Amino acid sequence: MNAQIPFTPMKSYTPYHSPFDPCKPIGKKFYSTPPHLYLGFQKPNLEQFPYREALKKGTLWPVFYDYYDNPYRTKR
Repeated sequence: MNAQIPFTPMKSYTPYHSPFDPCKPIGKKFYSTPPHLYLGFQKPNLEQFPYREALKKGTLWPVFYDYYDNPYRTKR
């Protein structure tokens, strides 16, 4: 019963749609979970981005960097 669930930063769910709801179903909804939820405590001496790259990415440590890809944007 202790199965390992793989880390996925993008998760989805389907909201309940009642048969009596006059609106059409929404479909799948997506949400992102940040990497720090899966780390526990921050270990000492983590690898660091160079300072200029860290300013661009918004974090000093690569383990905390999470690129956001909009799932609702249409692919070209």
